[in-house]
This record gives sequence, structure tokens and C-alpha cells, in this order.
Amino acid sequence: MRARLLPLVAVTAAGLLALTGCVANATGSDSPNGALTVDSSADACTLSAAEAPSGNLSFTVTNSGDQVTEFYLLAEDGLRIVGEVENIGPGLSRDLVVQLPAGNYLTTCKPGMVGDGIDKTAFTVTDSGDDVVVDADLDAQVEVANTNYAAYVRDQVAQLVTGTQAFADAYLAGDDDTARALYAPTRAHWERVETVAESFGDLDPQLDLREADLEEGQAWTGWHAIEKDLWPADAEAGFAAYTPEQRENLSGLLVSDTETLNEKVQELDFTLAQQTNGAIGLLDEVATGKVTGEEEFWSHTDLWDFQANIDGAQVLYSGVRDILLEEDAELAADLDAEFAALQSLLDAQRVGDGFTLYTALSPAEVKAFADQVNALGEPLNQLTATLVL
Repeated sequence: MRARLLPLVAVTAAGLLALTGCVANATGSDSPNGALTVDSSADACTLSAAEAPSGNLSFTVTNSGDQVTEFYLLAEDGLRIVGEVENIGPGLSRDLVVQLPAGNYLTTCKPGMVGDGIDKTAFTVTDSGDDVVVDADLDAQVEVANTNYAAYVRDQVAQLVTGTQAFADAYLAGDDDTARALYAPTRAHWERVETVAESFGDLDPQLDLREADLEEGQAWTGWHAIEKDLWPADAEAGFAAYTPEQRENLSGLLVSDTETLNEKVQELDFTLAQQTNGAIGLLDEVATGKVTGEEEFWSHTDLWDFQANIDGAQVLYSGVRDILLEEDAELAADLDAEFAALQSLLDAQRVGDGFTLYTALSPAEVKAFADQVNALGEPLNQLTATLVL
């Protein structure tokens, strides 16, 4: 069972204390009931304990490495960010204070502030018997949700940067087997935050334009231009493999555009409406591209994208779920059920670390996906009006 993530009050010594009236970076007898230390080195992220009782927990993160580092407390799914501290310089310490219910979590550090983190470790919060008090201030809950989602976006794009570089290196070197293996799992980071990436004008078509959507005279770059070269079997008759010069140009642009995206998301702020509409937008991406098999026309890895879009929508929904419970518990129950039903359909198509190719799905399986996407879309489309208007 996944732990409920919000309202999880996550604050750092850098200035989010205003989000919690009763939780502070305290010392002595006023310290939270779970005071832990974290040593972030070049190759490890070591906690002083693997579990703590529910309630107010404090993590003092010390950087013993030689690069600026970050510390993340993640939900059990490894995607949703419960709390984080960033920009911890070598030799420095910073505090993270969180208010957590019992459940399973993960911790990780990110030396150099790039990639998907190192030494990802299970962290258990046991039931202390004390109620975790929810902040009654709706504005504070919304602010926490917005802050945590901004951190999630930055983390996903940082992982996209690292994965894209590895993919581009393999493609440029002519190691097509490695490039094909990296294609879908790397793109998952893009797909999870696709609606955010789309807000930056030309970056979206430069990185993700499909050939079918090209306008006359428009240069075709990005993931799908490379996809066609890596999976030419379904290309038109006479398709010629790209030259080394074309590969160099495409891979270079892919890396540089992804780095630009990373720069742009660093200062992003979100509103509640942007979160709820983002979840709706990600489901629209599934309905208009993934469930039809149009997105990954040559690789047929549409279900990888499908799962990533749902991951992103689920993270957005989870971030506002406890707020929704106060406004419309029945709608929350409907969304819980429909998300779970769609995830069950996806889980049935898992093969190892990936999924069945889209071309292997039967018409009945495609229809089941389409019907369940529609079933989820109905309550999801009510989310913004319920919480914002």
C-alpha cells in the first residue's frame, strides 16, 4: 500500500519554515522525536538509522564529498518527492524537517546534483501511536504541494540530462543496440513531465516532434528523428540510414536542448491550477498518442511512454489528494479506483523491466486501455473545477 504523501510538511533551513507552525529546525529538548544524520560522500548516502517513528523527523545532511550535493526523501514508488535539501557545499550541513505518517520511503543523495541519485536505500517510518497532525491551513498545504512538485520536475529533468547524454554517446558511436536499450527508459523522464516541457515554446517540437506533425520546411530534430534511424524496419521504402554527420548533428542538438530544458526548470514555480491541469494534460497525451500507437511509430515502445505519463499524472494527483479529500472525498475515491484500474492494465503488459511492444497488443487489449483512459478522464477532468474554481 502506498503511503499518503500530503499533507507532508517538508521544510529546510533555507526558508520553508513558514509552511509549518509547529515544526522547526530545533535543538535540545525541542528537537523532533526522530533526529537523524546523513553523510553524503562521493559514493554513498549513509543514514544514522534505517527507521524512525512517525511524527516530526529531522535529517541533518553533511556533505563529506568534494561536489555540491542534494539529499532526497522519496515515497515508496521512488518518484514522488517528500522532502529535499539542495545545494549543500562540500564540508557544509543543512537540515530537512518533515512530518511523516507511518509507511515506506526511500532516501538518496545526488553528488554533483545530476543523475538519478546514488545509494538509494529503504527508510521505514514506524507507527509511533501519535497522530500526525495535518496543517489546517489550506494555503500551507497547497504551498507544500507546489514546492514538492517543482522539486519532482527538477529531479526528472536532471535524470533526463544524464540519460540523454548516455543515449547520445551510444548513438554517435554507432552502438545501436545500446542506444535502442536506452531509448524508452530515458524518454520516461521526459514523458513524466511532458506538460511542463511543452510550456517552453520551441523546446518541445525540437525535442519531441513526430514526423507526421512536421510542417513544410520545418527541420526535424529530437528523439523521434533518431528513433526512425534506430528502427528503420517500418520506414518508407528507400529510407537511407543517417550519415555520421547527421548523427552528430542530431545527437548534439538533443543533448544541448535537454540541457536548456534543465536550465529553464530550475526556477519554476507552480500553482494549484497548473498541477491539476498538468495531470489532465498528461492523460490527454496518453489518449491522443500512446493508446493509439502513434507516438513511437518505429520503436513501438508506446507503453513505456504510457506508463511514464501515468506516473506523472499520479504524482500530480497524489500531491493534491489530501486537499481534495477535504473538498470532495467521493471524487478522490473515484480517482483512486480509476488510477488503480489503469495501472492494473499496464502491469499486465510488463515484460522484465519493460513492456509488450504496442504492435503485440490485441485489438481487445487496445480497446481496454482506451476505455480505461476514458474512465479515468471523466473524474480527472473535474479536478481543477473542484479545487480551484
